Amino acid sequence: MKRSGNSTAVLERRQTAALHTPTDLDASATKDIAGAMNAVLADVFALYLKTKNFHWHMTGPHFRDYHLLLDEQGNQIFAMTDPIAERVRKIGERTIHSIGEIARLQRVDDNDAEYVEPEDMLSELREDNLALVHRLREAHTVCEEHEDVATTSLIEVWIDETERRTWFLFEATRRPDSTGH
Repeated sequence: MKRSGNSTAVLERRQTAALHTPTDLDASATKDIAGAMNAVLADVFALYLKTKNFHWHMTGPHFRDYHLLLDEQGNQIFAMTDPIAERVRKIGERTIHSIGEIARLQRVDDNDAEYVEPEDMLSELREDNLALVHRLREAHTVCEEHEDVATTSLIEVWIDETERRTWFLFEATRRPDSTGH
């Protein structure tokens, strides 16, 4: 069915109209916060998929432990996605719409290798989680500057969770020295 020029214009206006969600944050604050949080959301989705990829392709003598660790971590990472997107919507902004948008915004590098050594998987995820902590701190600063206490409090929990994942991945790849440390 072909649309008339008038109905197409109406549709385009609706698609680009402001959401008018009630918030006491000004328009500049919501834009800054949404920008920071959408970038974090893209990273979280990319890290989730990478974690699940490594979970699915884990091999070796520590298979069970690493497989379960990455499953637990993947679930924790995925649990961040909905609160991030909903927070952006609560302040009247739009959030990620597609895989393509995630690909454009993500800062986590993909790993498409046919085979990755188990320790390399864990090391790569450790570095990705450590980078996510840094990005969460950057987003926290943006939210703090605009006195968005609700988003900063969510981010603080995610920083703690991400630091814990980083720690576990570090310990899983650490080799003891001659003293056993």
